[in-house]
Amino acid sequence: MDDKQIVELYLARDEGAIRQTTQKFGPRLRALSYDITRDAQTAEECENDTYLEAWNSIPPHTPHTYLYAFLARITRHLSLNCCRRCRRLKRSAFVCQLSAEMEQCIPAPDDTACRMDDAVLREVLNGFLGKLSREKRNMFVRRYWYMDSVAQIARRFCVSESKVKTTLFRCRRQLREHLEKEGYIL
Repeated sequence: MDDKQIVELYLARDEGAIRQTTQKFGPRLRALSYDITRDAQTAEECENDTYLEAWNSIPPHTPHTYLYAFLARITRHLSLNCCRRCRRLKRSAFVCQLSAEMEQCIPAPDDTACRMDDAVLREVLNGFLGKLSREKRNMFVRRYWYMDSVAQIARRFCVSESKVKTTLFRCRRQLREHLEKEGYIL
């Protein structure tokens, strides 16, 4: 069943939509959540919560052409929130490491001088990603959206870990320069 048909089931409030979503996207959503939470049971809970959130979000949203991206965004946010709840006092070193890497590039949200409309920042980031080569863009997204480790990215792209680290370092530096050029004060 294609994405449009699944969304139509959601719009018709047919419970078969969740069954079809589970069959088509379940393993990928669970893997995404597991990569963030590092716990199989929590990943399964986040996957199930994703289906509930999708049920409640469609309508008004109608992600006919981007259903997986829509679901992945929900899964990612639920997984990160779960990590925050479970580790308020004992922070996840992996998530902290990724946050620290990106803090050097993206302005802090509590700095009112740097705060811009989310839509404008999204367009600037999309413009930056659009200028990267396919390999660099995919490495960047795998690291900072899917939270893959450097080793996982190296295996996925059949390159050395050193190349991945260097590529990500250069991409972060380019992102910082791109944001500064667009008027963001870092």
